Amino acid sequence: MREPRIPRSRTRGAPLNERGIPLRAVLPNTVTALALCSGLTAIRFAMLGNWEAAVLMVLAAAVLDGVDGKIARLVRAESRFGAELDSLSDAISFGVAPALILYLWSLNALGRLGWLVALLLALFCALRLARFNANIDQEHQPHKSAGFLTGVPAPAGALLAMTPLYLWLWTGDAHFQAPLAVAPWTAFVAVLLISSIATFAPTIRVKQRLRFEAVAVLVVFVAALVSAPWPTLALVAIVYLAAIPFSVRSYRRIRRLRDAAATQEVVPEPRVP
Repeated sequence: MREPRIPRSRTRGAPLNERGIPLRAVLPNTVTALALCSGLTAIRFAMLGNWEAAVLMVLAAAVLDGVDGKIARLVRAESRFGAELDSLSDAISFGVAPALILYLWSLNALGRLGWLVALLLALFCALRLARFNANIDQEHQPHKSAGFLTGVPAPAGALLAMTPLYLWLWTGDAHFQAPLAVAPWTAFVAVLLISSIATFAPTIRVKQRLRFEAVAVLVVFVAALVSAPWPTLALVAIVYLAAIPFSVRSYRRIRRLRDAAATQEVVPEPRVP
């Protein structure tokens, strides 16, 4: 008697089947692999002292990281293999690569202390990704259910950590390369990665009547990024950092509304005479 065929799960946490990766999962996993290659190439450029190319490679990895998940959902190719590969790529591209870039660019002047700060950034990025993977199957996720993220995501953390490098490339001012300024900034961003504060999710829903304006803003942003990448990246980093207090306040307001709604739903039991 032939055994019944068990359908394969399409969830993110589905195990890899015996026949390997489905054909539809090749494209998103290839994009993830390209993001990993971009992060490794950023390290190579940093070793050669080509700081502009190193930053651009990390930026390319961030773009590819934002695309692979959307492609996987589009072709229904989400899998545990893809999730683990994505986490490995993020740990290298947004943890190890920025840490080594900042160390070779500035922190090495502090000796062991500079290396410790670089290790802190890479380690905390890995811890953040491990926490994300550990909580991926949990049903109770207050931040996620409210449309927020827990802490600063890895790509944003990498771009934030390199803000002094943007400013240095933009102005040429040696003060931005000072290790005593870069080290506390890098440690601060590392703490943001593993923090439990609520941050805005990158997903933005645009109303139909505002789609043309949104496209226009996107075109202007891309044009600014191409023509003046360093001031644009520095401005984006500053705006993102300034938005964190607003995200915390928005989440607290949503939590108060939830608590009030839960209190109203509790009906007192009738007293027995």
